[in-house]
Amino acid sequence: MVGKKKICLVSSSGGHFEQLLMLRKLSEDYEVFIVTEKTKYNQNDKKINYYVSQVNRKEKLFPLKMICIFFKSLFVFIKEKPDVIISTGVLAAIPMIFLGHLFKRKVIYIESFAKINSPTMTGKLVYKRKWADQFYVQWPQMKEFYPTAIYKGGIY
Repeated sequence: MVGKKKICLVSSSGGHFEQLLMLRKLSEDYEVFIVTEKTKYNQNDKKINYYVSQVNRKEKLFPLKMICIFFKSLFVFIKEKPDVIISTGVLAAIPMIFLGHLFKRKVIYIESFAKINSPTMTGKLVYKRKWADQFYVQWPQMKEFYPTAIYKGGIY
């Protein structure tokens, strides 16, 4: 493993995580670790290296949970020292994306396959703040919202 780039795959649970898993084959050429939300459905998943709390922006404890996710992400970032962060998004991924940008790591953001005619809030944040070195969309019509995004098709 010496000399291999280290990649952090990070997303929320559910469909975003399923999309992220399409990139697992990167582990053939790179050292890969996965960060996602802990749910009752994935808590024993051996593919997942780190869990953060599940979060919803409408809940009262949202700000506190995001602070906790930030510090957990910072711990993972310092411990793992990723060269690249790849994300399919949503709230739990924002701190790791931000840390990657802040510490000058390569950040790749892939807008959700489910978004065909409108952007996600996370996608809009990452795109507007220019936190991603490469920003991909999985549908050509999404270039309307993200003009400089890269379209190469879907990851499925």
